[in-house]
Amino acid sequence: MKKIVVIYSGGMDSFTVLNKAIKEGFDVYALSFDYGQKHNKELICAKEVCNELSIPHKILDIKTISSLFTSSSLVSDDIDVPDGHYEAENMKSTVVPNRNMILISLAIGYAVDIEAEGVWYGAHSGDHMIYPDCRPEFVKVMDQASKVANFEPVHVHAPYLETDKIGILKDGIQMDLDYSKTWTCYKGQEKACGTCGSCGERLEAFEKNNLKDPIT
Repeated sequence: MKKIVVIYSGGMDSFTVLNKAIKEGFDVYALSFDYGQKHNKELICAKEVCNELSIPHKILDIKTISSLFTSSSLVSDDIDVPDGHYEAENMKSTVVPNRNMILISLAIGYAVDIEAEGVWYGAHSGDHMIYPDCRPEFVKVMDQASKVANFEPVHVHAPYLETDKIGILKDGIQMDLDYSKTWTCYKGQEKACGTCGSCGERLEAFEKNNLKDPIT
């Protein structure tokens, strides 16, 4: 079995990526990050799923980096997570500068250490407008950088890069996945708010697939 590292946030995109990798026969090592995000409930979901699947899982505590990102509503106590659609201008406050480059770099280091051949993460086409580090150009360049940064070539791959969340959910449905085991809301409350950009995109995906979101 080929070994890969999956960056697993506990959200529905990375949950689908994780299960896709397992179903395709990879030996999966899950890696989650606590970077001071308000919605750290996703990490609880990630831990529970990995325990259930009996796959190796690390949660890396890098909360101290949140002090560098005072402009992001996902980590700053001084900025509220906005409501609205992802295409709205106010959604830019949810960008954590350079987040995916940082997380992918750490995942690549982990992959080299355990002799894994790749790092997978859940970027998709719905992220392209608002998140630069989810765009095809970024994935391509990170893949190239990974292969020259180490003696061991590690491939950076986003299996849903050209698919939106509606398509991701459709694929997950075909895999018979249970999305009650995921967390998407950015606001860090006990229940999903249903109004932030992340919730809105999730609800739209379920609606377009003629399903009801299983979480409250």
